[in-house]
Amino acid sequence: MKRFFKDTLSTIVGLFIFSLITILIIAISISQIYDKEEIIVEKNSVLKIDFNKSIVERGSDNPFASISPMNTEIQEFIELEEILEDIDKAKEHKNIKGIYLKISSFDAGVSHIEEIHDKLLEFKESGKFIYAYSESYSQWGYYLASVADKVYLNPEGNIQLVGISAGVMFYKEFLEKIGVEAQVIRHGKYKSAVEPFLYNSMSEENRVQLEDLYNSIMDNMIAEISRNRNISAESISESMNKLLSSSASKCQSLSLIDGIYYEDQVLDILRKEIKELKFIDYSDFRNVKLEVDDISDNKIAIIYALGSINTGTADINNIGSETTVKAIQKAKDDKNVKAIVLRINSPGGSALASDIIWRELELAKKEKPIVVSMGDYAASGGYYIACNANKIYANANTITGSIGVFGIVPNFKELMNDKLGIYIDTVNTHKYSDIRRGDRKLTEYETGIIRESIEDVYTTFISRVARGRNMSKVDVDKLAQGRVWSGKDAVDIGLVDAIGGLEDAIQAASQLVDIKDYRVITLPQEEDFFEKIFSNI
Repeated sequence: MKRFFKDTLSTIVGLFIFSLITILIIAISISQIYDKEEIIVEKNSVLKIDFNKSIVERGSDNPFASISPMNTEIQEFIELEEILEDIDKAKEHKNIKGIYLKISSFDAGVSHIEEIHDKLLEFKESGKFIYAYSESYSQWGYYLASVADKVYLNPEGNIQLVGISAGVMFYKEFLEKIGVEAQVIRHGKYKSAVEPFLYNSMSEENRVQLEDLYNSIMDNMIAEISRNRNISAESISESMNKLLSSSASKCQSLSLIDGIYYEDQVLDILRKEIKELKFIDYSDFRNVKLEVDDISDNKIAIIYALGSINTGTADINNIGSETTVKAIQKAKDDKNVKAIVLRINSPGGSALASDIIWRELELAKKEKPIVVSMGDYAASGGYYIACNANKIYANANTITGSIGVFGIVPNFKELMNDKLGIYIDTVNTHKYSDIRRGDRKLTEYETGIIRESIEDVYTTFISRVARGRNMSKVDVDKLAQGRVWSGKDAVDIGLVDAIGGLEDAIQAASQLVDIKDYRVITLPQEEDFFEKIFSNI
């Protein structure tokens, strides 16, 4: 009887879970069908873009990927490529009179904001207007809003123009207190990722590179705001140093904004300027179709390399060498793919995985041109896989370079023995079988072997860069040593060819193969979420 009730209960629970999943799948499927329903844009329409969703390089087809375990709300996102395409679409659509930017909150990388900013500048070339409004502008939100013809602010709002601050946390003394030794071997005096384990404050090299990097990014932002608002860069810097944008009235006196209103008043202004005004939300405009010519057989493949670089397969947050290699091969073997654009947004990772990807790109480059487009980051391994492209584009605010190598082997012996009273007794088949276990200090011989390996990787790295960028290894070494650069500075020193975003890279790829009609495909192709579920079942 006990077994009967147990089996019955298991069956009921199983049916309940299956029913719940089925209901969710049906609901999501219906929602997706509804979302794709074509929308008609009425005359005198204004596209309303509310920046209350995260801007990401590439989203996931998994409908549950946007559900955070720490938050019951669904985390919505907009793909960067989509918003760039839709601003272009609004520029061409005869019924769209302008764009209304609602910058209530902002979650996007700095280079993503830069690309949207530049695309909005292109939109203005059509003669259509842009208005921007916010209760309070963040620093980068205002940088984006500054492109607008009119910038409005809530009466109780402000603009948080304060500059960039980088605070680095150091663990050396903490590790010493708990009995952990970080055994670090590195090549590159600017390779600062290991410094928190070695020091209690920044090295002079790291301080210099961070100051140069962030000053370059801020100089670019201030220059763009200056140009957009016709205000001197000096006055903007002074207002930042004195925190003068702390109230709406001060912002207006500095000419940072055009008016102080509540949102309903801004909407009334628009209604007076455009008779029979209609707003169309961005979420609806996504499904608006423009008339297009016949679809071209020519393709340009965008291969996304997003996240930390590892061996094996990829996921939404990591680059897997196996997945990326298959994507490169797919693009290489497709006779209709005429060129490849490698979109990189990565701080680096495994040197081995980076070299595997580099090799496959080297093979593909023999058959069709490769153009790199750098996002927020293309540093360390991210630069490794970029360096041999026919042409490299970066945004002015991209963080790149970091050509260096390091390794860390922790030693937990003191923590385990003296602090916790834990001991490990060892049996080895060979002298150094326990080199990676972390319960003892490395010998001088072991440290030398690891250092030799790191030097070999570094030599290979700068050799790859020298060959790809047509530079001497000596010159690359001077620029390397683990130092990071802004995209703007990287152009000046020859690590990058030009400032530009993803669309500039696509355009350059089409020019390299001399094609004007083409369509863009994206790789790696993500397996359909529902097909994956049912195939597993």
